[in-house]
Amino acid sequence: KVEDACDMYARAANMFKMAKNWSAAGNAFCQAARLHMQLQNKLDSATSFVDAGNAYKKADPQEAINCLNQAIDIYTDMGRFTIAAKHHITIAEIYESELVDIEKAIAHYEQAADYYKGEESNSSANKCLLKVGHYSAQLEQYQKAIEIYEQVAMSTMDNPLLKYNAKEYFFKASLCHFIVDELNAKLAIEKYEEMFPAFTDSRELKLLKKLLEAHEEQNSEAFTEAVKEFDSVSRLDQWLTTMLLRIKKTIQGDAGDLK
Repeated sequence: KVEDACDMYARAANMFKMAKNWSAAGNAFCQAARLHMQLQNKLDSATSFVDAGNAYKKADPQEAINCLNQAIDIYTDMGRFTIAAKHHITIAEIYESELVDIEKAIAHYEQAADYYKGEESNSSANKCLLKVGHYSAQLEQYQKAIEIYEQVAMSTMDNPLLKYNAKEYFFKASLCHFIVDELNAKLAIEKYEEMFPAFTDSRELKLLKKLLEAHEEQNSEAFTEAVKEFDSVSRLDQWLTTMLLRIKKTIQGDAGDLK
């Protein structure tokens, strides 16, 4: 009576959940998932693996990832790529916050973006790609970050609802260029202005031009002043602060802060 066993495991799992015994709940959902596979109930099996993953998330992040990966295998086999992408994002988030393995988080965000693109869910794909760009720049993989920010900026600049965001992505790409090479940054900024005229009047571009000038003159004070002025109107987040500090450190004799 394999069907009865499936039901009993599922009921046990839910009772363990109520008792907040997450490992036991995850284990019971896993057992149910394997029995569903025996019965060729692929969808039920995948759902049980996801339930197991969600329970394990609270107790054993690595085991949660294992269960979610098994669910993903079933969903991709069935051609359900949008659901598979969603679970890749969950895995990426576990690597981000629980296991702090940014390289692996990037890989899962990239896989999710690929699946979303294949299903024409471009805005979902872009959300994942922005995460990849964000972390790639943090890991000093600037060329990869630049390509992603340019790609997302170009896909959003023609959309009347999203084009306001394009200047932010061109700004981030410009900062990555700047860290690598000042001349590169100048050429990139000119290219972005041609591609996206709205970038020309933006506060972001004015800041970039002031920073380039300060950098050419190797003037730390002017650099910090320009950053402070920008920050007083729109607060700099952690990522932007990190990138600006990295640029500032390339000025001779700089103390490496933004004060």
